Amino acid sequence: MRLIKPTAVVIALLSGLLMSTLAQAHPKLLSSSPAEGATGAPPDKIELHFSENLVTQFSGAKLLMTEMAGMAHDPMPIKAKVSGSSDPKSMLITPAAPLTAGTYKVEWRAVSSDTHPITGNVTFKVK
Repeated sequence: MRLIKPTAVVIALLSGLLMSTLAQAHPKLLSSSPAEGATGAPPDKIELHFSENLVTQFSGAKLLMTEMAGMAHDPMPIKAKVSGSSDPKSMLITPAAPLTAGTYKVEWRAVSSDTHPITGNVTFKVK
């Protein structure tokens, strides 16, 4: 009968813990401004705050108008600048012109040091 050395067991357990920690290291959207589902005045910028530092060259977002009062239409791209901020966990979306009344969606892609892209969206309304 062959016995397993205690050091081999410890190494295997530590490796499993390390792998599970790395697997959970994806950026998560913690908050946005405007918040998901909010209704209000047109924002000068949209801020997305994540749980991890972003790799800005691989992260990004699109701003779309999805609904205009009294008018059905397909999502329309809105010209906007996407950039990082002084906080490496944040992304800024700055519309090129003031947003008009309607419903908007930000489709985002966040990449952190683990290089796995995570996608999502935030929807808000402008009065």
